[in-house]
Amino acid sequence: MAHVPHTLDADAVRTWSSLALAALDRAREDIDAINVYPVADGDTGTNLYLTAEAAAAALDEVFTAPAPSLAEAVRGYAHGALIGARGNSGTILAQLLRGMAEVLAEESGTGAGDAGAGSGRPLAEALARAAASAYQAVAHPVEGTMLTVAGAAARAAATAGEDAADVARAAYDGARAALEQTPGQLGALGRAGVVDAGGCGVVAVLGALWQALSGEELAPEPVRGPAVPVPYEPEPCAAGTGEGPAYEVIYLLEAPDTALPPLRGRLDALGDSLVVVGGDGLWNVHVHVDDPGAAVEAGIDAGRPYRIRITHFADQRRRARGERVQRAVVAVVPGEGLAGLCEEAGATSVLARPGEPPAVGALLDAVHRAHAREVVLLPGDAAWRHTAAAAAEQARAEGVRVAVIPTRSAVQSLAALAVHDPEGSFDEDVVAMTAAAGATRYGELAVAERRSFTSAGICQAGDVLGLIDGDVAVIGAGLSDTAEAVLARMLGSGGELVTLVLGPEVPDALADRLEAYVREHHLAVDTVTYHGGRHCAPLLIGVE
Repeated sequence: MAHVPHTLDADAVRTWSSLALAALDRAREDIDAINVYPVADGDTGTNLYLTAEAAAAALDEVFTAPAPSLAEAVRGYAHGALIGARGNSGTILAQLLRGMAEVLAEESGTGAGDAGAGSGRPLAEALARAAASAYQAVAHPVEGTMLTVAGAAARAAATAGEDAADVARAAYDGARAALEQTPGQLGALGRAGVVDAGGCGVVAVLGALWQALSGEELAPEPVRGPAVPVPYEPEPCAAGTGEGPAYEVIYLLEAPDTALPPLRGRLDALGDSLVVVGGDGLWNVHVHVDDPGAAVEAGIDAGRPYRIRITHFADQRRRARGERVQRAVVAVVPGEGLAGLCEEAGATSVLARPGEPPAVGALLDAVHRAHAREVVLLPGDAAWRHTAAAAAEQARAEGVRVAVIPTRSAVQSLAALAVHDPEGSFDEDVVAMTAAAGATRYGELAVAERRSFTSAGICQAGDVLGLIDGDVAVIGAGLSDTAEAVLARMLGSGGELVTLVLGPEVPDALADRLEAYVREHHLAVDTVTYHGGRHCAPLLIGVE
């Protein structure tokens, strides 16, 4: 089926996004299968797809406003990729999109359809900026990777004419040719007889760009190795070891530009595969290390890290081979955003609606999906503890060692996950997670459905109820005032970290107000904010 050709405008970006996501979805398993560099963990295709999916979701948000401009579309697309970047390949893809967005936004100004927006020159310049910025983002660029493919695409685009579709086609053809040469440039690829997995993703994304601008179909190409065997000469191993670092650490970081050079220096000394992308105070940090705690501490010293994700490569490889890992965490959460947070922290999540306990079978299925010899189960609600206990009993009967930590709120589960140590002993891990959950006071906002008696007095239908540790402590008329009153009470007995989880229809302005309150009245307390997603309460508060 042919597509309608586009000039390079906001609609073209949306079409490109859709086609790129579909192309990466088709190719993800094949790309995963040839993933051998920088770590043979079989997830490059998946990481590229998830990054593109996050970018597409952000772009959809841009289109909720009438007639967005090209500048708004490309910035939204790149920002979504930055926020949702997964793995080494996804992080580099995010920087490629950011580099393109910088040029296209400059060219188009703030209005749609500005002069030159449909020509090939801005697109060629955007591809050149993308490749250059991606090389700069990687601490130690290596040829034979997606950087090489992106660079070749940019050089080919520079030789094309003034038509945007012709430029996109030249970039696509240049990328394909460069991809075929990658086994001769990088020893790990030559030994395996495959092309670079990340480079395959670049080719897919550029093919989608040409489709969007030309309106023509692109025949899907199988992901394959080189047609002719290439000589292999092993490259020096990263970090001076035989296997490289054991962990991948990724986090978003709010920090000034001046904090980045010392951060890069510290992280580069800790491991390898360092990629730092972003700008304007928001960065996505990716590194492979043996000491993930030190990598996170470096981020804390530089600014405010959040959405921290730590992956143990050995566990990831075992799961990919269908083998059991030693230990996993299963968390029950009342919101899609919370489920994503737990997944990013390495847990297997079970989504449940408030007031509707998950079935025992759903929890048992999650234990099976975790594929571990030992499982820590976090129910996340006092009402779901018995269901969790029943699932644990059945899992134990199947030979799985299970401990249920009686978390009574999602914020307690997040606190427990933050100290989870899969390398320590099971008993010590359970004790540490239980202590972290128990040391976290939890609050919640809810809206009264009818007139009733509470521990704080009589409430009317529509009143905002502020609960602390499960009991109604504040009855208010507005969300913001009630939230601040609850937070003030919770911090009255001290605290070091405030966690805010916003419900699906709660504006970010509420978090801004609460963060400002904490800064003004509790200087030594840090604040992190997450979005809970559908089914989450209007606001969850944790004080550790």
